[in-house]
Amino acid sequence: MDERDLPTIWENRIRFEETDMQGVVFYANYVTFQDETTSQFFREIDYGYDEIEDAGWDVHVVNVDIDYRGQAGFGDELEHGYRVATIGESSMTSEYVGRLKDDGTVLTEGTVTHVAVDGETGEPTRIPDAFREAVREFQDEPPETAD
Repeated sequence: MDERDLPTIWENRIRFEETDMQGVVFYANYVTFQDETTSQFFREIDYGYDEIEDAGWDVHVVNVDIDYRGQAGFGDELEHGYRVATIGESSMTSEYVGRLKDDGTVLTEGTVTHVAVDGETGEPTRIPDAFREAVREFQDEPPETAD
């Protein structure tokens, strides 16, 4: 899938504190933007972190990969696209893109991998079937199954 086509999940306007000495978004803030987009995606499928915790499991980030393609500055409006690309037994990898809202220019693109863990032991656990189904129902293109 072309990252420019990822559905918009979350939007924000760049605050002054998110910029660096060059007047552009400090690169590490895009990891925060990616995380906010993940959180919003989970809420959209009715699996906010409270619901996940109440169900006895949690998710931990084990890998973040972001490529930088452009720059945004103070006051720019961004839109962030996201979809779960693959779901394995206990892990899932999602695609992410950050774009300028006014013209769709891709600023960042990449992936984030989460591992489901048991809420008490912290050990990897199977991603619940209900969560898998919620992802499939929400997305236009269902995730691939990974082993």
